[in-house]
Amino acid sequence: MNVLQQVPRNALMWIIISLFALVAPHIGRLPIWVLAVYVIAVVWRLQVHRGRWSFPGRWVKVAMTTSGFVGIYASYGTLVGLEPTVALLLTAFALKFIELSQRKDAYVLLFLGYFICITEFLFSQDLLITLYSVINVLLVTTALVALHQPGLDQFNRGTMRLAGVMLLQAVPLMVVLFFVFPRFGPLWTVPIKSHAAKTGMSDFMKPGDVASLSQSDEVAFRVKFDGEIPEKSALYWRGLVFSRLEQDVWSGLGYYDVPLEEQRPDEVAISGQPLRYSVIMESTQQNWLYGLRYARARSPGVMHSSDFRMMSPAPLESEYLYRVESWTDVPVDLDLSDWRRKTETKLPPQGNNRTRELALELRESAGSDEAFVEQVLEKFNSEDYVYTLQPGRLTGSNPIDDFLFQARRGFCEHYASAFVFMMRAADVPARVVAGYQGGEINPLNKTVIVHQFDAHAWAEVWLENRGWVRVDPTSAVSPLRIEMGLEEAMASEGSFLAAAPLSPLRYRSIPLLNQLRLRYDALTYRWQSWVVGFDSEQQFDLLHTLFGEISTRVFATLLLGSWALVLVPVAISLFFKRDTYPVSPLDKYYRLFCDRMAELGLIRGPGETPGHFAQRAVEALPGFADELRRITGLYNDLAYAGVKDKDELAQFTRAVSRFRPDRRRGLLEEDTTL
Repeated sequence: MNVLQQVPRNALMWIIISLFALVAPHIGRLPIWVLAVYVIAVVWRLQVHRGRWSFPGRWVKVAMTTSGFVGIYASYGTLVGLEPTVALLLTAFALKFIELSQRKDAYVLLFLGYFICITEFLFSQDLLITLYSVINVLLVTTALVALHQPGLDQFNRGTMRLAGVMLLQAVPLMVVLFFVFPRFGPLWTVPIKSHAAKTGMSDFMKPGDVASLSQSDEVAFRVKFDGEIPEKSALYWRGLVFSRLEQDVWSGLGYYDVPLEEQRPDEVAISGQPLRYSVIMESTQQNWLYGLRYARARSPGVMHSSDFRMMSPAPLESEYLYRVESWTDVPVDLDLSDWRRKTETKLPPQGNNRTRELALELRESAGSDEAFVEQVLEKFNSEDYVYTLQPGRLTGSNPIDDFLFQARRGFCEHYASAFVFMMRAADVPARVVAGYQGGEINPLNKTVIVHQFDAHAWAEVWLENRGWVRVDPTSAVSPLRIEMGLEEAMASEGSFLAAAPLSPLRYRSIPLLNQLRLRYDALTYRWQSWVVGFDSEQQFDLLHTLFGEISTRVFATLLLGSWALVLVPVAISLFFKRDTYPVSPLDKYYRLFCDRMAELGLIRGPGETPGHFAQRAVEALPGFADELRRITGLYNDLAYAGVKDKDELAQFTRAVSRFRPDRRRGLLEEDTTL
């Protein structure tokens, strides 16, 4: 094999580093055997490099490739979908490394490495992931640079510096393209990550679901208000509406469950100034969005349902920014249709008889729906009901009876479910609403951070002349939960984030740790709003602000001009770039010696040895013969034997410094004439 086509040892080491760096962020979603393949691939290729093993044969390659497909299918149950596809790509990446024998194989592997680096953004666009991906790009580029340094057989960290300079030169063009290049819609959609275990609200609710979710410290979304932030007790982030109860499970209405004439929300008479805010949601792989009461989206593409929910047309596979206006005090649905009334009062025909009887009894004594609501809340407040994250399981066939009359311990979904059941049992329209309540205010950037443990369920009751009214039974049992949050409400029980002992939210009492956490969250919000959320609308607004009316010609001129503005200086700098290879002091002074000889018309030829050059110089300048032979002899000794003593190098530099034939040549010629 041609030596120039071989993979240098330095490049091989950088490729191995890149190999493990690229697979590292995917470890949590890969089967363990894929990681074993990476270890085997590296060991095999190193043994080949040492000459102890040989490259795999054709049938071995076929067996490994087939095993990879079978393993992926056995681990995921399919070969279709984002996670199995990425796992298959990573497996192929490792197997390709085993047969890495020539530079052309390394090119294929490293270009595949750039693509694998991009795949991580299909799962997360977090700031730390982005910074880590930049490191991966640097490592892959370093390996690519090392391929073009065949003389470096030892591991050389200087290769990374050269790769870093190349990437820094690309940064200006990257910035220009980010702000100027048109943002088109996706040409294809990515399959839903069906195997990813993401936390968040589900489209159904049964006792224990929200309590389980409240053990997570992950961020659900972040909110930035245009003005003052409302009180925490007013922050009810409405997301899901459960109007159907079947087999003790609350669920929402599907698209085809709602008659055509009921699918559009009724017009609402709004008045006063709305609350304006923007929401950045984390990936949920679901369609529903969150907002305060009667939220109307200002961002294009957001849909609204007849029960006043907001939805995205496609599941949220990445962070999603949308802007909202909310009128929290306006009445909605003052006139309830017959279909809606029937739907919001429907109960299973049998079960929970004691609760039904209690509801009818309280409604009769109350005299009105409003008084009935107050009586039920008073029951929760005055009797020995307990708000807890550890309610225990309700395993009987009448779970609401068991909760109201026996267990009396529950989380928000228990109280909301029981309350709505009692309302419907008395023929009062009611439904369960799920979402989040409250949130942590970051004082550094005035954003509201809503975590998964802020998940909450409450009720909406339809009252005459008032429309749908929010009623939160949890506030009657544990007012502290609504006013201060879950952490304060669970302080005596000690169950807050009990399953996450290393969560930084458990250590908010330590000022330094809490300040670092909030600063990072503020930085994350800027990243999500300024970079991840920089869409075509923001791009157009920015360009319109800077350049006024944007036509096709102006846009094309701006785009091409920006590229020229960045690329022309780089091209000029490369064209006039001087030799920047490091020169040793020995070579530096020998070059000075050659320059002084060139002033006398004696120019050293390309590839000419120092000895031959000295011989020509002695013939042309016999008066300098001793100095010429001495300088050349010292240089040869130091160049080939190596500089072992600083005194030897100093002797050579002094000899060159004193050698000034341009000043003494005339005197020597005069002496020769005499």
